[in-house]
Parts: sequence; C-alpha cells; structure tokens
Amino acid sequence: MTEIRHEQMRIGGEKVDTDARLEVRYPYTDEVIGTVPMGTAEHARRAFEIAANYTPKLTRYERSQILQRAGQLIGERRDYLAKWLVLELGICHQHAIYETKRAQDVYQFAAAEALKDDGEVFSCDLTHNGKARKIFTMREPVRVISAITPFNHPLNMVSHKIAPSIATNNCMVCKPTELTPLTALTLADILYEAGLPPEMFQVVTGMPADIGDEMITNENIDIITFTGGVPVGKMIATKAGYKRTALELGGNDPLIVCNDLSDADLDKAATIAVAGATGNSGQRCTAIKRILVQESVADRFVPLVVEKAKKIKFGDPQDPETELGCVIHSKAAELFEKRVYMAVEQGAKVLYDPGRQGALLPPIVVDHVPHESELVMEETFGPIIPIVRVPDDDVEVMRISNSTAFGLSSGVCTNDLNRAIAYINGLNVGTCNIWEQPGYRIEMSPFGGIKDSGNGVKEGVIEAMKFFTNVKTYSLPWP
Repeated sequence: MTEIRHEQMRIGGEKVDTDARLEVRYPYTDEVIGTVPMGTAEHARRAFEIAANYTPKLTRYERSQILQRAGQLIGERRDYLAKWLVLELGICHQHAIYETKRAQDVYQFAAAEALKDDGEVFSCDLTHNGKARKIFTMREPVRVISAITPFNHPLNMVSHKIAPSIATNNCMVCKPTELTPLTALTLADILYEAGLPPEMFQVVTGMPADIGDEMITNENIDIITFTGGVPVGKMIATKAGYKRTALELGGNDPLIVCNDLSDADLDKAATIAVAGATGNSGQRCTAIKRILVQESVADRFVPLVVEKAKKIKFGDPQDPETELGCVIHSKAAELFEKRVYMAVEQGAKVLYDPGRQGALLPPIVVDHVPHESELVMEETFGPIIPIVRVPDDDVEVMRISNSTAFGLSSGVCTNDLNRAIAYINGLNVGTCNIWEQPGYRIEMSPFGGIKDSGNGVKEGVIEAMKFFTNVKTYSLPWP
C-alpha cells in the first residue's frame, strides 16, 4: 500500500495545518491513504480576506500562459494524478487517466478564451432618436468566488471552476469535499508552479459542519459556485441570499431507445447504454440512470445489454486492466444494491448481478423496472443498468422521461430525424444528445440543467467566464 500522504491547506501562499486531522480512505480496501487538516470557519475567513484584498493584475497573455502551462503540467504528471484519483475515489485507473485528459482540455480552452476580447460595440445612430455615439461593453472580474466541489470528479470539477476564474482574473477559495480532497491540493501546487499568484487560488479543507457556512455567508464572497447534491444546493440558495450562485446539482438522465432501430443499431445503442451507466463507476450527474426502451424492440435490445455488461472487467481499481472500480464507499454501494432489490419487489427482474463486495459494486442489469420505483425516480449514483420498458408512443415516452424531479441531460437513439427533433423539443432537460451518452460534451460547450438539476446557470468554460464577470458599459461621442 502507498505510504499515507499528510497534506496541508493552501492559504495565501502558505501551507496551513491543524492538530485535528481528517482521514481520506481508499474505497476498495477502506484503508487510510491520506489525511488533511480539519479546517475551521476561521481558516476560510482568512482565505476570503486574503482574496478580497488582492487585486490580480495579470494580462490576458499572462493568464493564457499560466493556463496553458497548467495543462502541460497535468499531462506531465498524468500518472501521479491518476494514481491519487484511483486511491481517493476508487474509480479504475482507465477512468482516472480519462479524467486527467478532460482536465487538460479545460485549461487548453480557458487559455484560448482568455485571449479573446469579450467586449461588444453598439452604434447609437440606429433610430430616429439616434445620437452620434457608440456604446462599448467590457467585462470586469468580481472580487471573490467561493467554490464548493463534489467527490466524483476531484480533478475535472475543480478545474471547471478554477480555469475560468483565472481566465477572468478572479480570486477563488475552494473547499473540496472531505471525501476526495487530495487532488485539489495537488492541483493548487501545479497552478502555482505554472505561475499563478497563490492569492488567486486557495484551498481549505474540513467538514461541512465546521467550514461550510463560512463558504456561503462570508461577506467578501460575490459568487458561489457549487456542484453537488440537491438538498445542499437548495440550502446554499437559501443561505446565500443576494449573492450570485451557480448550482450544478443532480441528474436522472435517460437513454431513450426508439423502435425504428435495426439489430445493428440496437447493438450500438446497447454499447452506449452500458458505457453511459458504468463510466466513472456511474458516479456522474450525467450518467445514464434509466434506459427507456420502447416495448416492440425491448426483447431484442435487453440481451445485448446483458452481454455487454458481462464483458466488463470489474475489480481492483489499481489494475490497469480493470474497467470498473468502486463507488465512493460501501454505504453508497449498499444503498444502490438495496434499491435494485426494492424494484424487484415491485416486479423488476435482475438479469445480471455478480455480487457486491464492500464498495465494489458490479454492473447490475435489471429489466422490467417500474418507472415509479426509487431506483429510477431518485438519482442512483452507481453502475446500475436499469431498463424501463415504455410504450411505442413517443409522446408518452417524453411524459415518462419528464416525470422525475431532475432535468439535466438525455440521450436518444433513433434514425428518424423528425423524431429526434421532437425529442430535442419535448424533453425538459439542459442537454439532449442524439446517438450519444447524455453527458457527452466538450469542456467548452454550455452544460447544466433545469428543475432540481440546477438553477439554469451553465458551466463549461465560456459560460463560466461570463458568470464570473460583471459587464460594464461605457459610451463615447462618435462623430
């Protein structure tokens, strides 16, 4: 086993420790692999004060260079980052490597966007009231951004917050979740090495009960960006009051398999279904959480899903051959397994379940899932593959799909363009992908949901940069 890594907070360019420590465990064995400080509200307060009193002066070129260099350093340290992603999150090594590559994309896009002038020009001689003037816009940084990040993407999720913050010359204080805090601290060091002033990105660690309120209510905060669960997101919205919030919450994403597909197409849809349900151990807000297959093709489709699920090599997350590692801890795995068997009591049929071992949850294929079951009405954050048989009526399928509290992403497999357009228009979600996993995107494109999936503020580098700035207009005589 790796020697235990003892980390410190990064506050104002210093490594800050506490006597009380928080243990970080490897989900596969439940061994302690690291410790971080049990930070308090006082630590967060100090970080916010440092951030509020610092005025970044980086040029666009300098920001772009720092972001570019950060992406390069992530590439150079890929193996180290992947190793610790596996250890603190328990995902397989293959998925950890993929995450490092996604994070590199974030910095590459942010580096490019930092170079673009984001102003607009409006001529004022457009109407009978016109004047010989021009109105210009410019975007200015806010003062301080509070970032609260979840366990499931310890590198990419933090990157999606800090890269747009750097690109817009902002200062950010980040509190990573207590479950996977180590990667955020590594990332801070990479950014400092790339040339970022430490006041522009500080990392505090600790339990939500000790430090959470300060991350929401501190008087120096202008914007709170949070990715995580619905109850916490709604609590933040209540406590934040007048502060701007970007709340990226849960998802319950469907893959809809339509009845116009050939056997070859159904095979392709089954590949998407299994990959989308099991990637990152199913711990993505955009993972496929329910497969809605139309009745007339279900009997042809379901065996293909089982066949593909059985081929997935699950087990030791550190083994490079492993294709599916753990979920975050055994309690989560127990809950998801329990939901499967609650659905069985309601009439569902388990077609494949090799058996859970602690936090190692295999891909469980379950057919004939009633859509009102907890397994598919709630967000089941693990590699379960639940198949819901739905009528050969697209309007009814859309109604069923829209009947949960969530509205993040969706995928639709159909070869009929008119049906595809109808689903794009009819699904109440932030994203609808045809012939692709619900979560497919590039790190620059807008991403986010509606309903309980978020407050409509989009992530993705470009949208985040807009959200992290204030627009100032000014006008000049223009004879």
